[in-house]
Amino acid sequence: MSDAAPPRLVDAHHHVWDLARRPQPWLEEPGHEPLRRSFGIGDLRSAATRPIDGRHLDSTVVVQCVASLSETRELLSLAGRDPLVGAVVGWVDLASPTAGDVLDELRDAPGGDCLRAVRHTVQGETDPAWLQRPAVESGLRTVRDRGLAYDVLVRSHQLGQAVTLAERVPGLPLVLDHAGKPPVAYGAPADWEREIWRLAAHPQVRCKVSGLVTEADHALWTTADLRPVWDVLLAAFGPERLMFGSDWPVCALAGGWNRWAAGVEELLADCSRSEAEAILARTATDFYQLRPSPATALKGPDGS
Repeated sequence: MSDAAPPRLVDAHHHVWDLARRPQPWLEEPGHEPLRRSFGIGDLRSAATRPIDGRHLDSTVVVQCVASLSETRELLSLAGRDPLVGAVVGWVDLASPTAGDVLDELRDAPGGDCLRAVRHTVQGETDPAWLQRPAVESGLRTVRDRGLAYDVLVRSHQLGQAVTLAERVPGLPLVLDHAGKPPVAYGAPADWEREIWRLAAHPQVRCKVSGLVTEADHALWTTADLRPVWDVLLAAFGPERLMFGSDWPVCALAGGWNRWAAGVEELLADCSRSEAEAILARTATDFYQLRPSPATALKGPDGS
């Protein structure tokens, strides 16, 4: 009988929020009505029941939603007490001259050893060069110098900012969230594809295969709709630089965790076992320095 550990499945991108504690203004956008309730880590456990390639979820990366230090502290506390959460992508004010001090304080907080990256919702910024603001670049260098990574959240028309960031802040590990939000309903647009290849030319950049279904027709999407985007990502980054993410619970708008998992399994059908391992676990494990997951990860901290 083999003592080898079962193959891992890492969800490199999900969210939790408690509306009784903190409002989420972005939920007021039309179409987000199904998300206007609180979602906790227990809800993810209940939702993520379908294995991918025979793998059951055993580690996740929880990602900030709002520009709030208190939210980041709560996410770190969650990671410190729940074995399913292996890493946190938090928020700091990158333009603040005290960003380094704040990062040090967060790392000293409960669960602070799980802080692996920071993120800002650049997709909501109107400045077409927000990531190139001198104060922001200074903050990103501080992130790099603290040994942390940066999650890049931009829409497809903002990808040029990500490319410039990779050029101007060398040594900062970057991961592109949601593949830069390509308009999946229209295939793989040439402008998006061109910028993806430019970004992938920088070896410090990784890419999350996440959030694609919410850029497609929420009710009618098929794997065939996702395939053109998937093919570009696989060719540009290669499997060793791609990581699976659910964008749960936002993916509930387009069928939920299990439907997306089924789509990912179909997309992986032509990949080798090693390539699937990279996309489903290895890339995220290495990038976010995930700790080994205990056998009880799918159970709550109270064993339930």
